[in-house]
Amino acid sequence: MKNFNFPEHWKNALGASFCDDFFGDLTPRLDELIHDDVKFFPPIDRLFQALHLTSFLDTKVLMLGQDPYHKFGQANGIAFSVNRNITIPPSLKNIYLELTEDVKCSNPTHGDLSFWSQQGVLLLNSSLSVEEGKPNSHRNLGWTTLTNKIISKLSERGGVIFVLWGNFAQKKMNLIDGQCNDILLAPHPSPLSCYRGFFGSRPFSEINNILLKSDKEQIDWEID
Repeated sequence: MKNFNFPEHWKNALGASFCDDFFGDLTPRLDELIHDDVKFFPPIDRLFQALHLTSFLDTKVLMLGQDPYHKFGQANGIAFSVNRNITIPPSLKNIYLELTEDVKCSNPTHGDLSFWSQQGVLLLNSSLSVEEGKPNSHRNLGWTTLTNKIISKLSERGGVIFVLWGNFAQKKMNLIDGQCNDILLAPHPSPLSCYRGFFGSRPFSEINNILLKSDKEQIDWEID
């Protein structure tokens, strides 16, 4: 696998040397999976879709997920998101419930979150791939080296709103400078934890309040 289609603007932000070393380690591992006909998601050409849609300099908000959806056809390279023709997964349904209650958007009819991405909301999973039917199966593949670097670089840049839902995401707080950035915490929107404080956390209005105070353009959360 010679060409990962990794966005040049992120390579510049992270450093060419770091990226060369990272992909030098990762490429043989993914090539081996492909050679062994192991099914994993999202498709190779969508691995970095979130980074293609939201550049380093354009990132206003980072919403951190754990790993992609592990059922066939769901993962599209954007955390929490699915393509328009795919049934909305339970966690995203709960995100939408909170969204409509918080900012009074109309109830979305599909799960494509790319409109948020295009406005500066980086929807990033900590691991960028997963084997079919095996949640967290690529947690040791090396992805966290890349995604931790992304979190750290955005923290150094400053002025980013980090949205950390659930214990896994909140373990990344040590990578974030809370003096130069905003951090919003809540339980995960999963059906297992959404009633423990995710519902009622009002993250979408809080994000826009922070952006307004910083004289930045607010996010249009409406999914059409």
